[in-house]
Amino acid sequence: MRPIEIVEVGARDGLQNEPELVPTSVKIALIERMIAAGVKRLETASFVNPRRVPQMADAEAVMESLPDTHDIVYIGLVLNERGAERALQTKVHQLGAVAVASDTFAMRNQGQTSNDSVAISKSIINMAKAHGRSGQVTISAAFGCPFEGKVDPARVVSMAEELAESGPCEIALADTIGVGVPAQVTALLSAVRKVIGDIPLRAHFHNTRNTGLANAWAAYEAGVTTLDSSLGGLGGCPFAPKATGNIPTEDLVYLLTRSGIISGLDLDRLIDASTWLTHIMKRTLPAMVSRAGNFPAQEPLTA
Repeated sequence: MRPIEIVEVGARDGLQNEPELVPTSVKIALIERMIAAGVKRLETASFVNPRRVPQMADAEAVMESLPDTHDIVYIGLVLNERGAERALQTKVHQLGAVAVASDTFAMRNQGQTSNDSVAISKSIINMAKAHGRSGQVTISAAFGCPFEGKVDPARVVSMAEELAESGPCEIALADTIGVGVPAQVTALLSAVRKVIGDIPLRAHFHNTRNTGLANAWAAYEAGVTTLDSSLGGLGGCPFAPKATGNIPTEDLVYLLTRSGIISGLDLDRLIDASTWLTHIMKRTLPAMVSRAGNFPAQEPLTA
């Protein structure tokens, strides 16, 4: 079985929709715990308008406080050139652009049409490369829009083909509102693969309708090299109604590990981190493995 990379998005996508502001120190502690668990690539912040997403207002402060490590990649989410300029002033290694597959959600999420989001994403990728960084792009609402409903797969394929022209280090498909099913995942990823050449594919799933892990497995079988997940299953989008949490990192790692797939992450450390995060958030988190425990059972880690 080929190994797979996991991108931890908890500090960004996991927290962005939380109603109470999470202290910068907690975000840093979360990131450090995930690095200790073996994560090599993380979404650490989004450089967006703080009035629209107050939870991400401390993006620069988070980046300033993170450890400098040669083998870790910090990703900064940016939606426009202004956000890219902010991110490039920090230690962010990789810019994450977002192109949206429907006009209504694109306008609600980032004040752009779908076509504009593609053009701006290409510009962001070029900005990253011009500054010696890498740039990747996510096609959001690729499996369905919260406002327009079904998204034509041909539209997603066309977007991927155009985005590939800018030479991103990776193209991701995101089920932003958790409506996709495995057959749809297989078909869409296969169609996108045909038009983007050798550019690696990543997938980002929300578990809104309890299909997230099944979709992740379908994506792996379809050749995806990287999967996004969030510790504890936290997540959601402020501009997508009913878009609940990401697939939980510990649940995904359990699935992969028991299936003989190497991710490089330590499941017991993830469970320990999720237990810590549960206390921080003061509520039960969606993840299941951190509640049920590893199998076979291991002794709990000490702090």
